[in-house]
Amino acid sequence: MHASTVSITTPPFNPPTGLHARSFARHRAVSFYEAETEIYAQGERGGAVYRIEYGAVRLYRLLADGRRQVVAFYIAGETFGFEARPMRSFFAESIAPTGLTTIDTEGVDCCPSDLMSLALASMVRAQEHLSVVGRQSALEKLAVFLVDLHDRHRGDGRIALPMTRIDIGDYLGMTIETVSRSFSKLRAMGIIRLESTRSVEVLNLKRLRLMGE
Repeated sequence: MHASTVSITTPPFNPPTGLHARSFARHRAVSFYEAETEIYAQGERGGAVYRIEYGAVRLYRLLADGRRQVVAFYIAGETFGFEARPMRSFFAESIAPTGLTTIDTEGVDCCPSDLMSLALASMVRAQEHLSVVGRQSALEKLAVFLVDLHDRHRGDGRIALPMTRIDIGDYLGMTIETVSRSFSKLRAMGIIRLESTRSVEVLNLKRLRLMGE
């Protein structure tokens, strides 16, 4: 598994959250990563953030007992990799074939307002994760997770799930068996339809939102 790079002109519209359009309206290299490929490792020096042109990425850390804790998922159009410290706090891996463009936060690509926006976005994402794992029931956790993905996709009710059930469990603090049972319960309640293990159709968004409130 490896990454390769080509050079393309990224579109000047729809810049990633927290970054000015001027940062992307230029000829920029896109690095391609196969599924399950490391982008950077915990403990490495930072200094860059990444926009996902297509695909998806998970951020995680390894706990002292060797367990993995997934802290965030990022999908196409989103930006990840901002760190408050000079060293990376997490591992980043592609979870599907993924194309990334790189923005140097220590060079001319970012200005102070860009970095502030990225810092705030990272803080919000961390708070959202704490809110999810702090829920009492497995159904509540999964409901909040699915609503978040639904809103980020801005689609027709269909949610692509590039992550596995194990990934979801490591993010929500649940076993894979509990994740699978929770999906089955939501389906039995008529709230979702499982098109496949990687695709969900939301049939009752209002009820799904209420479950997570």
